[in-house]
Amino acid sequence: MDLKQGTAKTAFDIAERLRDGGHTAYFAGGCVRDFLRKQIPQDFDIATTATPDQVEKLFSKTVPVGKQFGVMLVIENQKNFEVATFRSEGGYQDGRHPTQVKFSAPEEDALRRDFTVNGMFYDPFAQKVIDYVGGKEDIQRRLIRAIGDPAKRFEEDKLRLLRAIRFASFLGYEIESTTWQAIRQRSNEIHQVSPERIRDEMIKIFTRPGAAHGFGLLSESGLMKEILPEIEAMKKVDQSPDYHPEGDVFVHTKLLLEKLKEPSLALALGALFHDVGKPPTYAIREGRITFYEHAPLGAKMTEEIMRRLRFSNQETDAVCSCVENHMKFADVQKMRSGKLKQFIARPNFSEELELHRIDCLSSHGKLDNYVFLKNKLAEYAEEDLKPKPAITGHDLMALGMKPGPKMKQVLEAIYEMQLEGAVKDREQALAAAKNKIKQLDKG
Repeated sequence: MDLKQGTAKTAFDIAERLRDGGHTAYFAGGCVRDFLRKQIPQDFDIATTATPDQVEKLFSKTVPVGKQFGVMLVIENQKNFEVATFRSEGGYQDGRHPTQVKFSAPEEDALRRDFTVNGMFYDPFAQKVIDYVGGKEDIQRRLIRAIGDPAKRFEEDKLRLLRAIRFASFLGYEIESTTWQAIRQRSNEIHQVSPERIRDEMIKIFTRPGAAHGFGLLSESGLMKEILPEIEAMKKVDQSPDYHPEGDVFVHTKLLLEKLKEPSLALALGALFHDVGKPPTYAIREGRITFYEHAPLGAKMTEEIMRRLRFSNQETDAVCSCVENHMKFADVQKMRSGKLKQFIARPNFSEELELHRIDCLSSHGKLDNYVFLKNKLAEYAEEDLKPKPAITGHDLMALGMKPGPKMKQVLEAIYEMQLEGAVKDREQALAAAKNKIKQLDKG
């Protein structure tokens, strides 16, 4: 492991200061796993014989994030490093926290961790891996295996049910059979975990490589049914073979996830939820499968799901926008230029455009609307697509119009004309507004 620069160098300096203080200090967990996989570790956790009080004395900037469990944050070079005392745990009662913690030796500490690939240490001074749990072999076998008795590991912390899926999907590994059986038997116990912790694991599963693999494992394990029953309901919901030769809604969604490349949260969850409204809108009319209004219903369902999992308002709005608008891309070549410019200028358009692309590639394969929009983006590159409106509601009230739906209709029509270049200043906008008001009054 290269310990001469960057985050690794800072982590080594922390370990060296612990050693110079008379304590054993090893790198632990994911950074060791990544090193053995020939990946550059991004985060370094340090396990030590030093107690939290001793860590506080050795470093000037610390945060007692879990001092009662032996866990401290050490802040060096504006980065956070978790420094934890070797410990053994017992007496879990709430599916998350141990009721008793005893500071111990490295081997005991390794045996209380979750999976073998995360249970190894690295001695930065001897430059060797210390493996008490068979993690190196499981990396070679590409296996996620619980340390010791899987049932006991999952009883200690129910979130490990999801963490197993997350590591298997991100690493591209399979889950060892005994561990897998324990997950399937205990999938309903995931409800003992807080929505926030479930949300965080879901984000990691779907925004990192291997999202499609994770999608399949969630369903096969029974966890999907517990956490996202709306997604599980997509199974065996047939689609028109003319537009969806790939299969049912569940298969189609998995194909989208396969095409994600380091997606934003909005794109990842937009892909996951874009057709969530299809199962409840499924119908056969005149011999054809239809899903009328599945996009607006899907947006409402998506909002309910994301509220349930405690996503922020901003995150929820972005994903719901992707879901609600994904069918509108079929009409872009028919839109007037003003309407099209408004469509393109929306805040989440880049995610929605990419969602449209992978949606098409995962079904009929036609990208004519995508190419059309890319050309329009180039055409409008130097143009302000969100100019200040030439007139406002106050101008319409000065013309004698009362606030209400008709006023909104007039303002939208004039703004479209402004975007199209049909009105170029306030005077022209007011004249056009007068004509529009007359038309509405006659209508």
